[in-house]
Amino acid sequence: MGLVFWFFASILATFSSSRHTGIPMDLLAGIGYACAGLLAVLAAALLGMAYRLGLLYQLWHKVDPRSPRHGGELVAEVLKAHGVRFLFALAGGHISPILVASEKVGIRVVDTRHEATAVFAADAVSRLSGRIGVAAVTAGPGVTNAVTAIKNAQMAESPLLLIGGAAASLQKGRGALQDIDQLSLFKTLCKACVSVRAVRDIVPTLRKAIATAQSGTPGPVFVELPIDVLYPFHVVEKEIGGTKNARGLQGKVVQWYLRNYIRNLFAGAWEPRDVSPLPVQVPLATEDEVQRCAELVSRATKPLVLVGSQAMLPPTPAEELRAALEALGIPCYLGGAARGLLPPGSPLLLRQNRRDALRDADLVLLAGAVCDFRLSYGRLFSRRAVIVAVNRDRAQLLRNSDVFWKPRLAVQGDAASFVVRLARSLRGYTCPGDWVEGLREADRKKEQANREKAATPTPQHLNPLDLLHRLDALLPPESLLVADGGDFVGTAAYIVRPRRPLAWLDPGAFGTLGVGGGFALGAKLCRPDAEVWVLYGDGSLGYSLMEFDTFVRHKTPVIALVGNDACWSQISREQVALLGSNVACGLEYLDYHAVAEALGGKGFVVGRQDRERLDAVLRAAQDACRQGHPVLINALIGKTDFRDGSISV
Repeated sequence: MGLVFWFFASILATFSSSRHTGIPMDLLAGIGYACAGLLAVLAAALLGMAYRLGLLYQLWHKVDPRSPRHGGELVAEVLKAHGVRFLFALAGGHISPILVASEKVGIRVVDTRHEATAVFAADAVSRLSGRIGVAAVTAGPGVTNAVTAIKNAQMAESPLLLIGGAAASLQKGRGALQDIDQLSLFKTLCKACVSVRAVRDIVPTLRKAIATAQSGTPGPVFVELPIDVLYPFHVVEKEIGGTKNARGLQGKVVQWYLRNYIRNLFAGAWEPRDVSPLPVQVPLATEDEVQRCAELVSRATKPLVLVGSQAMLPPTPAEELRAALEALGIPCYLGGAARGLLPPGSPLLLRQNRRDALRDADLVLLAGAVCDFRLSYGRLFSRRAVIVAVNRDRAQLLRNSDVFWKPRLAVQGDAASFVVRLARSLRGYTCPGDWVEGLREADRKKEQANREKAATPTPQHLNPLDLLHRLDALLPPESLLVADGGDFVGTAAYIVRPRRPLAWLDPGAFGTLGVGGGFALGAKLCRPDAEVWVLYGDGSLGYSLMEFDTFVRHKTPVIALVGNDACWSQISREQVALLGSNVACGLEYLDYHAVAEALGGKGFVVGRQDRERLDAVLRAAQDACRQGHPVLINALIGKTDFRDGSISV
């Protein structure tokens, strides 16, 4: 800029000393400054263009066209550094380098029969291990097949990373194979959506994405990796590098642009970079908020705690949260992933009559529980009750508080650590015994009523309550339950008892059918010594029955118990009563066990005639599973009125 100024100043000096010019000095000065400005703008534009084309970056960072390395190796390095043990996927050419590189560094690549199953499996790993769950899917249809599972993870607040293949950035919008606008699909479903444009950006993008998924209110993130940042230089050059002998000016310009584009993709690609995890940010309650809650609890005579799935998130260990609840001594209802947090025989654990208990309580602590449809939008609380709500997410914290309920204390922070700190503040506190015993007695009466219903034969086939009571009696301490269904699973939630923390997996607030195969796969891989049971309705089984092939190929023996009533019963019950038709609700009593056997598993079928040997069949299924066989029990069940009045909308 200075050189330009002095250049034009010298021109002005020349004109001022010449007697042959009649041009006014002011005009000459204006022309000089205008030219200087234009040159400055031009220089800035050229620098900007050079920056966008990567020319400046290439001046200081090496490009090695002969290197056989590829971007998939960088992905694998980041995943390995973040403790990822499993990568769930369905094969596709857009993501092959990721799968190959991950296997080489010791990450177990588990391929499924549907992309949704891969994401559900990653979700299960995230919930059970406390580490990021990862799924990789190919471009286009592979990505769109994952949408429902990602939405489920979002609503369940599961931190997971979805890696999506994509067409080369240069070919986007030009009709490339399986090229669609993938980022737009996930903008409302994920905490972050980003497309990587150069190999050197893979590591920092993945590190930031994983930290984002796990921080604050956890959730899924989507990272798009175009094919040209994943394959080696020579492959990319061959595919999109253009002709080597271009003709004409336009051809040579295009050839130069393509070659520069590829060089910029790989500039600085293999320079050392930090792959370690970034810090995870967890919101915490203030000491004043904990103390205020302690004062409210100490004055209550009928306190109640509702623990939701969010309370099971890291960093607080489940055992520490359990100890805190036991120290408080306040009766508890456990929902979602929190089921099993207290042992089945705990005097604090309540499973029945929640509506009545909430109506009578004078203080309710919502520890990660949300006032959505599961709590009738907050309409169950007594108007006189003091409500303390703790949740990482502000929107969930205050859900429907403007309509049906008002919190006395609303804490935006981690629920588990809040309960632990509350227990420390209330050392010496004793919950009123008559309140606890009254709730326990009501719970025992309802349990007995359920047992009496289980002993009543149904008009045909097995009584589902009896079947589930027998299963509950046979579950070992190291069991894990996956819930995938409507009516049958809704019944099981009142009867079958998880034996330990993080031993119950259900879809969560989205109520998604089809989670069973993926959840069971992820659960068995995380806990190989656990006896994993999938509780299926016959309707929901249709979504992931083919995953028995996956169970066999990857040696992940699980047991599927199918409540086969030949109907979408949860829908039929209300539809017939309200609208007088069973249209689209009827199914058939199919031989699902035979399908499992055709895919390499073991199959059993039980009906009314097998009632006396039902326990023996369940034990035989357990034995087959211990021998390494995936098992499906096709249980033909009849109708009961146990779930009358339950919601399906």
